[in-house]
Amino acid sequence: MRRAGKWEYDAVVVGAGLTGATIAQRLTEQGKRCLVLEKRPHIAGNVYDVEIDGIRVHRYGAHIFHTSDRRVWEFVSRFTGFNHYIHAPMANFHGRICNLPFNMNTFSRLWGVVSPEEAEEKIREQRVVYDHEPRNLEEQALSLAGRDIYETLIRGYTEKQWGRPCTQLPAFLIRRLPFRFTYDNRYFSEPYQGIPAEGYTKMVERMLEGTELRLNTDYLSRRSDFDSLAERIVFTGPIDAFFACSEGRLQYRTLRFEDERLDMPNWQGTAVMNYTDADTPYTRIIEHKHFCFGQQPNTVITKEYPMEWTPEAEPYYPINDERNSAILERYRERAGRQTKVSFCGRLGEYRYYNMDQAIGAALALADRLLKE
Repeated sequence: MRRAGKWEYDAVVVGAGLTGATIAQRLTEQGKRCLVLEKRPHIAGNVYDVEIDGIRVHRYGAHIFHTSDRRVWEFVSRFTGFNHYIHAPMANFHGRICNLPFNMNTFSRLWGVVSPEEAEEKIREQRVVYDHEPRNLEEQALSLAGRDIYETLIRGYTEKQWGRPCTQLPAFLIRRLPFRFTYDNRYFSEPYQGIPAEGYTKMVERMLEGTELRLNTDYLSRRSDFDSLAERIVFTGPIDAFFACSEGRLQYRTLRFEDERLDMPNWQGTAVMNYTDADTPYTRIIEHKHFCFGQQPNTVITKEYPMEWTPEAEPYYPINDERNSAILERYRERAGRQTKVSFCGRLGEYRYYNMDQAIGAALALADRLLKE
């Protein structure tokens, strides 16, 4: 990236979430002048958090940082300290509580077994053997986990999450299921885990120090103006929107969040409780204070409702079926022909990223841009 005299900026970065902030930070640190544009009225994308009654609330759903990538960990640790929160969510099936992920506590609760040998035997007994490759998510789950685990912990939650029966969902959504034959409730096994001690918003704010930022600014509505300002555009918004959905609109699942302030110090005893039955309309309840071991006299909970996505809604989960994969491939071909624009991030690449993966991909792109 070599600034020519006619450019006001070396790069315009579209989006102030983790991807955009990481790229802007790296370029700014190396002496490049960046302009970050954010359509929303706030930074930090979906990891944005706010304080309610002294409790830090994850505005767009629970975000727990975890990674085994040392470079990513060292990068984010420059902008925040992390607490020692270890994620250990619970599942509620009609009032029956189980541990997640599937471990010896789960198996003991389901079947009364006490040894790994007993648990493995129970799973072997219940697995369904097909004379063909599993053709949908239900067959895949039954072949891996058997009837009890499928009906208690997988089916209801998954059908709510994706809005369709498991028999209509692709098998690849659960190519594997993690079974732990130990009494270990940790959801993630990576060596680096925690929640930013001052919140994700403060972390991203520090990442953007020294970079010009404009909120409430829609790049696509004034594309030609912004393109004329910089040698390079980094686009982290929806890739189909960049091309005016000319190859078709990519589909997502979206979420609705319902907050409630409760005058009690502890409502559910854990940060995340998944509701795995089909009758409960939400998939999980988040009690935010437990992410930071809060001792406040009150609490804030958030119910999370999966919903069908519309173009006016926030896109959360890509739907990687044949239709969307075909459309994405056409957009990727067109993106590859762009000489000025780079696409990155969850929406820019139409793929589900964990936070560390999004940051890792952004660091890799920034490295490439700095070598141009």
